[in-house]
Amino acid sequence: MKFLFNNLSFKSRQNLQVFLLFSLFAFTVYSQEKQLDSTQLETLDEVLVRAVRVNAKSPITHSNLTKEQLQKRNLGQDVPILLNYLPSVVTTSDAGAGIGYTGIRVRGVNAQSTNITINGIPYNDAESLGTYWVNLGDFASSVESLQLQRGVGTSTNGSGAFGASINVLTDAVSEKAFGEIANSYGSFNTWKHTVKFSTGLLNNHIEIAGRLSQIKSDGYIDRATTNLKSYFLQGSYVDDNTLIKAITFSGKEKTYQSWNGIEDLYILENDRTFNSAGMYTDENGDIQFYDNEIDNYQQDHYQLHWNERINNRWSTNLALNYTKGKGYFEQYKEDQEFADYGLDNVEIGNETITETDLIRRRWLDNDFYVVNANANYKKDALDIIFGTSFSTYSGDHYGEIIWAEYASNSDIRYRYYNGNGKKIDFSSFAKASYRLNNHFSLYLDLQSRYVNYTTTGTNSDVAPFIVDKDYNFFNPKAGITYNINNNNNLYFSYARANREPNRDDFENNPDIKPEQLNDFELGWRHKSETFSVNTNLYYMLYNEQLVLTGAINDVGNPVRNNSGKSYRLGLEVDAVFNVSNTFSIQPNVALSTNKNKETVVSSNGELVDLGSTNISFSPNLVAGNALVFKPFQGLQMSLLSKFVGEQYMGNTDTKASKLDSYFVNDFNVMYEIETNSIFKAIIISGLVNNLFGEEYSSNGYYYTYDDTWTDPNQITTIEGTGYYPQATTNFLLGITLKF
Repeated sequence: MKFLFNNLSFKSRQNLQVFLLFSLFAFTVYSQEKQLDSTQLETLDEVLVRAVRVNAKSPITHSNLTKEQLQKRNLGQDVPILLNYLPSVVTTSDAGAGIGYTGIRVRGVNAQSTNITINGIPYNDAESLGTYWVNLGDFASSVESLQLQRGVGTSTNGSGAFGASINVLTDAVSEKAFGEIANSYGSFNTWKHTVKFSTGLLNNHIEIAGRLSQIKSDGYIDRATTNLKSYFLQGSYVDDNTLIKAITFSGKEKTYQSWNGIEDLYILENDRTFNSAGMYTDENGDIQFYDNEIDNYQQDHYQLHWNERINNRWSTNLALNYTKGKGYFEQYKEDQEFADYGLDNVEIGNETITETDLIRRRWLDNDFYVVNANANYKKDALDIIFGTSFSTYSGDHYGEIIWAEYASNSDIRYRYYNGNGKKIDFSSFAKASYRLNNHFSLYLDLQSRYVNYTTTGTNSDVAPFIVDKDYNFFNPKAGITYNINNNNNLYFSYARANREPNRDDFENNPDIKPEQLNDFELGWRHKSETFSVNTNLYYMLYNEQLVLTGAINDVGNPVRNNSGKSYRLGLEVDAVFNVSNTFSIQPNVALSTNKNKETVVSSNGELVDLGSTNISFSPNLVAGNALVFKPFQGLQMSLLSKFVGEQYMGNTDTKASKLDSYFVNDFNVMYEIETNSIFKAIIISGLVNNLFGEEYSSNGYYYTYDDTWTDPNQITTIEGTGYYPQATTNFLLGITLKF
């Protein structure tokens, strides 16, 4: 902490000093409070996410999902796929079937700008800012609840949100002992095996619970196999005012690479499962595929949470986290020049050999530490929560050659590049809601954040990669809620957010700038027994937004760049119509316009001003619907529909960069049988994805490059595209035994 304080700016030191003084004052006040009013007690588990969540009447646009809602379709697909039918959400899967590498975009904003927390602990990778759900195999089986906030949302720990925040709360303490065995099987030889247990509260205070899972799938795309092993284990101590949780969870993934997509429209139309990863030509000129072109990574998480309710007004939360990640991806590479790997040419007789076939591994080895602390004060109409978060990250990046046709002067596991990235992230916040009267409530949220990012050594291109950047961000948010009556309320909010570039951004552009966002939200909520609706209008005004250029780098990660002035203007509506006791309709729709105000590109050797253009990967229409039928107790059937409008994969509005719209339907059924035998209940569930066999691509890429091959005296701009086709009709069928 001394090192951190010495390196803070004067303004940041002032903010820290004010926060510490406020904390001392708070401690003095709550030490005076003695009485406990049990009628005002919250669920202690929910305190874990109190700092990053909002309630139903907050002026923040959000959606909630409960454990029960997630479990209906939890048959092995990743968390983003389970969120697919929420408003403004678009999901994709590299392997085509929702297992393995999956992604999520909200309001057209990519996953690197979506803030993820697990029990209030930042989950986004500190350097890439991305979220790799593949490292959390079957994590939905350990989720108690989940909140998706659209836009900037409320204060979060870790990197700021520019499209959405996803706040995950893991399993709550169970008072009763239980056990579960869940198995599912489906298309593409997909298997999921899950075992869960809880001891219940032993001596009314201690619970031990856990989960062990494995998911395997061959994938829809050729060779896009997935093998996910994971566990979740928690030990809890609870009494009337205290909850202490020690949690560990881990995921080990081994996936065959499928991030190349399909670069040829002819292949897409005639062989849409084709996968070029691992492809090479043997000595006879025949095409072969390397059998170990894989991603192999393990991530281990350790969390300790201490929630304390001091009295009916004060509660506190302290959280510690350590995350260890280590792994590599392996590639067979043809005709690699020795010079690119820092090796000498090979002399054989009078022949000089300058290239070799080789197999390489690119490694990540990182450590991530987090401390979160916050306190909550509630009295009558006032609710205040304030806290701080400190994290430190260190990640080694290095590459090895594990085999080469010609070894040159390399040794076994020769390291051809070696670098390190370090990041310090310190933030403090205070937010308050105050009920003026029966109609008006005010909301204020202030966050100060300091980030230091440094790199040393070389990158994967064997070039020096040196970054040393400091950022000081101030992110204010304010809102007002007007309760018209018990069934209706209106809200308006303004939020400011700032966000730093990631490692790839610096590699692509050393002069990259941080991005800023001003987010305005105006909403109406109605809730009654037969009908509920959430409607909001948003205007997100950006400066130097880091938009996707459309291109991807050599490991499938999207390339981003500053876009100057840009905006997103949209209307979101989601509703539930309870037509009867057995049938409901649950539609949602998002209409938007997403524009770069000015786009200048190089075309055929000249700079061209295209004026206002559409922001990449931002469809103007995203709609969903669920028809839910419950004919009798225990049985539920749902027809789920999703429409995603056409979108551009680049920012130039060219026809070649357009990704077609698509409309898909899933059918989900769940039947729970309560028994009086060994098992308390037997649950049979089924899911048919893409019921009508739509052939579509939910993601892709677009790139341009200048060439002179047609005329040495004329620069010609060449366009290229790639597509990630998704599976046609496929199914998953599962059975869960509860005892």
